Amino acid sequence: MKLNKIKLKNIVLPLSAVFLLTATSCVKDLEREPITDVTSASIYKDFANYKNVLAKLYGGLAMGGQISGDGDQPDSDINGINGGFSQYTRLMYTLNVVTTDEAVIGWNDGNLHTMHKMTWDASNEFIAAMYYRIYTEIAFCNEFLRNVTDEKLASNNITGDNLTQAKLMRAEARFLRAQSYYHAIDMFGNVPFVDESYLPGSVNPPQRIERKALFNYIESELLAIAGELKDPKTNEYGRADKAAVWALLAKLYLNAEVYTGTQRNTDCITYCNKVIAAGYSLKPKYDDLFLADNNINNPEQILSVNFDGINTQTNGGTTYLVHAAIGGDMKAADFGVNGGWSGLRTTKAFVGLFPTNGSDKRGRFFTAGQNLEINDLGSFTDGYAFIKFKNVKSNGSVGAHTNWVEADIPLYRLADIYLMYAEAVLRGGAGGNQATAIGYINQLRQRAYGDTSGNVSSINLNFILDERARELSWEMTRRSDLIRFNKFTTGDYLWPWKGNVKNGKAVESYRNLFPIPAKDIVANPNLIQNPGY
Repeated sequence: MKLNKIKLKNIVLPLSAVFLLTATSCVKDLEREPITDVTSASIYKDFANYKNVLAKLYGGLAMGGQISGDGDQPDSDINGINGGFSQYTRLMYTLNVVTTDEAVIGWNDGNLHTMHKMTWDASNEFIAAMYYRIYTEIAFCNEFLRNVTDEKLASNNITGDNLTQAKLMRAEARFLRAQSYYHAIDMFGNVPFVDESYLPGSVNPPQRIERKALFNYIESELLAIAGELKDPKTNEYGRADKAAVWALLAKLYLNAEVYTGTQRNTDCITYCNKVIAAGYSLKPKYDDLFLADNNINNPEQILSVNFDGINTQTNGGTTYLVHAAIGGDMKAADFGVNGGWSGLRTTKAFVGLFPTNGSDKRGRFFTAGQNLEINDLGSFTDGYAFIKFKNVKSNGSVGAHTNWVEADIPLYRLADIYLMYAEAVLRGGAGGNQATAIGYINQLRQRAYGDTSGNVSSINLNFILDERARELSWEMTRRSDLIRFNKFTTGDYLWPWKGNVKNGKAVESYRNLFPIPAKDIVANPNLIQNPGY
């Protein structure tokens, strides 16, 4: 079973018994019905179960609940919010894209409207859902890791090739946990820390780890497992390999000054070079990166969150990114789906990053019937619509299901590595040079323009920030990019409705971090709320 075809329905029952999610006070366990014949001990005695359990770790990034379509309580993995609203990448998009110039959303569900306005507080349910989703994923990984120690594997008589595969899966689980801690350090800063030694049901709440110490932990975990994973491009599609570790390390090092106060740009270049040397190449056509068959013949993809339209039916993921971006005069059939949700558009600030003549094909805006100006955030026709993902294959056929989109979401791809390399060089990192960086940038621009007309002969940091927006739009990088360039909360760069003002204004600098959910602050005396909240 390849992980791009995760059959979550097949693994719900054993996982109901396995994962006791008490990493934080408000994360519930998955056991909703009494199960007496399945235990952790019985599951891990049979190696045939291991891959299904590993699939749940990856599936934690793709699905919001335990049934098709995510479901409300009790089928959502976390309390207090629908599984579709709380799906991992949908929340990542809400916190890292909707808060920026790249997107606005017209819906007024709960406190959703505060995200683009940058007026959120510690009671915001979407911020809380992201926090608990991160720790749910960490809890999944911790439970797996408790059961695949060398001692447990020996006691369960896991030997030979099965032992080799189990140790590989253990390294993948550590990667997925480190990745979720990366999301925690980026969005929340100083957070609770739990690893596999913290037992579910403990009377002692998790300890707080400061941002710099968490950086060191993530770095040490990634360095420790890099040699244990498969070589680049040799694992099954959708499973982490060495290149995924290198890509995440590069991203960690690029943001090191934000997280720790110390630049690590040389290290960023080192790990970018490792990925580049591994033999990845750009997919020839930019649009094809975001289609329903982007898992096929994609030499650029390093790791993605995978959807197939049949077994991963969620209102998050690319189903959300496609449906929510359709409205007004747009035809849903052009996107391979059965209707639009009239939610997501973009701002004139983002539109302004592209040439007006349409020569850069990455600027795919739907303008018919749409206003460039956003006078009313709740009106879909205010703001240009933006076209990113489609439920259409590269041959023009529609995905397997017209409601559930099967395009995968890239987490790491070569284009981002090129851009990180260039930025780290410009920030003074050693091990690279500007000529090579310009060459990488021009490869991206030649794909975007279809020829060399968009090539550049020099680059600077502001250009790189804009180029990252053009290349990686809606891929959940924009907030951290703007923070790294000191433009997220400041008045140095404004976009419509930043700070809840039509033309935008600076907001408080403490909003570079999201608040720890108020309920967790009350429940865990070891935690300290982020300043300003």
